[in-house]
Amino acid sequence: MTTSALLFVRNFGLTKEEKMRIIITGSLGHISKPLTQELIEKGHSVTVISSNPEKKTNIEELGAKAAIGSLEDVSFLTKTFTGADIVYLMEPPVYFLNPTADPEKQWSNIVQSYLLAIQQSGVTKVVHLSSIGAHTDKGIGMLETHHYVENILKQLPNNISIKFMRPVGFYYNMFAFLPTIKAQGIIVQNYGGDEKEPWVSPLDIAAVIAEEIEKPFDGREIRYIASDEVSPNEVAKILGEVIGKADLKWLVISDEQFKEGLISAGFGLKSAKGLTEMNASRFGGVLYEDYYRNRPVLGKVKLRDFGKDFADAFFKS
Repeated sequence: MTTSALLFVRNFGLTKEEKMRIIITGSLGHISKPLTQELIEKGHSVTVISSNPEKKTNIEELGAKAAIGSLEDVSFLTKTFTGADIVYLMEPPVYFLNPTADPEKQWSNIVQSYLLAIQQSGVTKVVHLSSIGAHTDKGIGMLETHHYVENILKQLPNNISIKFMRPVGFYYNMFAFLPTIKAQGIIVQNYGGDEKEPWVSPLDIAAVIAEEIEKPFDGREIRYIASDEVSPNEVAKILGEVIGKADLKWLVISDEQFKEGLISAGFGLKSAKGLTEMNASRFGGVLYEDYYRNRPVLGKVKLRDFGKDFADAFFKS
């Protein structure tokens, strides 16, 4: 083995035979970009799927290959998946200010395409980005769709191993607090208090997925992903400190008031109901019951780290 080859093995922990071909969906999003970067650094061959031709150059600049096409195009997916060792699957976010937004229908179409493409391409190892709440289809509002999606993928033959990644609420969802902080000097939600709940950074999600990709696959597995556990009142205190509002408070309003506020802001009725019910399920054991039964080791990025991004967004808005 040459000196350069020895360095490669020492740096990446891989032999030439262990280098894998990995397909990444999600273009260069919050998770897919850092995941792609980490996998490339580890010596893997990565192909990133994007529906946007303008992303091709950016993808290639990372050292990955670009595959431009639609996630609902089974022929495109099958061709892209063929020869891959592992595929990482995610469903694009839904724009909830669209009054006709229907996550279940949109994601169902994509996952059905995944289902066919996986079987036609011969892929036997899948990592799927799911969500907290996917353990049930009752009482958790918009998150119920993740339960439905997981069950579609479970229809795949048993020789196809799947790792379901279930991150908790993303830190950047807290940017939704900005309008009421700016207008009223408070955070307004239909839940609150001193009970801790988990939050996660996309960087920690990417790190966990990269770790799971290199671990053995065995049937159907589930892993929860979280970065920090903080209560709503602690969130208000930390975010208030970073934006210079030490007295920032978290106000709890009724479900009906919250839903009507979302509708006034442009949400469709279905989306407003789904988000309201999801928030209401945060406390009382429904949303987090399976998370606490399978509690993960927390990641590196804490809420105070995210506070820097929140402060930047606050002062720019």
